[in-house]
Amino acid sequence: MDVDGRGRFRTRVWAARLAIVAATAAVALLVLVAGLRGIGLVLVAVAGTAVTAAALWWALTRRGVLRACAVVLAVAVPVAVLWLQVASGLLWLLVCCLALGALAAGAGWEALDAESGPRRQPVTATPPPERPFLIMNPRSGGGKVERFGLKEKAESAGARVALLDPDRPTDVDALARQAVAEGADLLGVAGGDGTQATVAAVAAEHGIPFLVVPAGTRNHFAMDLGLDRDDPSKALDALRDGVELRVDLGLIGERVFVNNASFGAYAAVVQSDAYRNDKVRTTLELFPDVLTHRTGPRLTVRASGISADAPQAVLVSNNPYRVGDWAALGRRDRLDSGALGLLIIKIDSAAQAAELLRGDRAPGLTVLTAREVVVDAETSEVNVGVDGEALTLPTPVRCAIMPRALRVRVPRNRPGVPRARPRLNWRRLGLLALAR
Repeated sequence: MDVDGRGRFRTRVWAARLAIVAATAAVALLVLVAGLRGIGLVLVAVAGTAVTAAALWWALTRRGVLRACAVVLAVAVPVAVLWLQVASGLLWLLVCCLALGALAAGAGWEALDAESGPRRQPVTATPPPERPFLIMNPRSGGGKVERFGLKEKAESAGARVALLDPDRPTDVDALARQAVAEGADLLGVAGGDGTQATVAAVAAEHGIPFLVVPAGTRNHFAMDLGLDRDDPSKALDALRDGVELRVDLGLIGERVFVNNASFGAYAAVVQSDAYRNDKVRTTLELFPDVLTHRTGPRLTVRASGISADAPQAVLVSNNPYRVGDWAALGRRDRLDSGALGLLIIKIDSAAQAAELLRGDRAPGLTVLTAREVVVDAETSEVNVGVDGEALTLPTPVRCAIMPRALRVRVPRNRPGVPRARPRLNWRRLGLLALAR
C-alpha cells in the first residue's frame, strides 16, 4: 500500500471509530437521561411518520370529504408529535441524539467509502471534430441558449449551429440526418432530454460522437454524464479539448431513450391536456382512479424471470437509478453497465404505502436490473412517458438496452459524477474500527 493509500485507510479507520462512538453516545444519552420516556417518544415519532405516510396515500386515492380528512390527518399528526416532544421537556435531548446520529451516519459513510472524489469514468482521447453540427432549442430551460450565448460560443469554436424556430415544428431527426449526409463528424444538442435522445439515436446509428449541452430544464442525462449543469456553455469546451465516453442507450419499441420510460400513474397523468396548465390539480383529479385501478389498463411486467401484475407505476431506465439514498434519488452511478434499471411500485393499502419509508426493502417496491423488460396490458395500447414526452404505444411494449452504443464527447475538465453513499453496515464498521 502506497503512502496515499495508507493515509486514506487511516482516515477510514478513525471515521469508523467516530461513527461507533457517536452512535453509542446517542443511544446512551437517550437511555440514561430519559429512560423509558425517551424510548417511548422515539416510538411515537416513528409511528407518527407511518401514519402521516398512510394519510398521504388516502389523500391521493380519495376525493371530497375523505380527501379533506386525510389532508387534515397528514398535517395534524406531525404537529401532535412535535407538541408531545416539546411538552415532555425532552425536545433538546432528541435534537442532541439526532445530531449524534447524523454525525454517526456521516462518519460511517466516509469510513465505508473505499475511494473519494467523483467516480472516474473510462474515457478515450480522440482528436477534436472538424465539422461539428449542433441543434439548439431557444425555448429550452427558459431561454438558456440566449442567456448563456451558446450559439455564438459554439460558432466561435468552429461548429455549425441550427437554431430551431419556436413557432414552426421541426423534424429534428431529419435535420440531424441531413447534417451527417453533408459531412458532419459530430452531432450535438442544446435542449431537453427528448431532443437529446432523438439526435443521439442518429449519432449512434452513424458511429459519430454526440455532444450534450445541458440547456434543458432538468438535464438528467447531462447530470449523469458528470457535466456542469449550472453553466451549459462549459460543455462546448469539448469541441476543442474533450475526451470520449461510451454509454448505453435504452430502446422502447423502435425509439431510443437516454433516461427512462414510465408506465402507469405518471404516464396517464401527463397524457392529459390539462396537465401542462395545472399540474397539481390535474394530478389530484386523476390519481384516485388511476392508483386504485378504476380507470386505465392493468399492467403486467415481465423481466429477469419475474412477473408483476397490476402495479401502479413502472419505471424502466437506461441503467439503474440509485435507491436507498434519499439524498441522491434520480441519479445513476454509471451509464455503461449494459443493463436496464427496473422499478415497480405496487400498493394495495395505506399500510403498504407507509412501508415505502423502508426504501428498497419495502414489499411494495421491486428494484432490479434486466437486459429486456416487457410491459403488457389487456388493452391494445398504453400510455408511456419517454424522456418526459407523452406517447401512446401498442402492447406489448418491449424495452431493451443497447450496450455502449453511443460515443459521447465531454470536456476533459468537468465536475464528474458524485459517488453513491455506501449502505451503513455496522458489522463492517466495527471490524474497520478495530483495524491497526
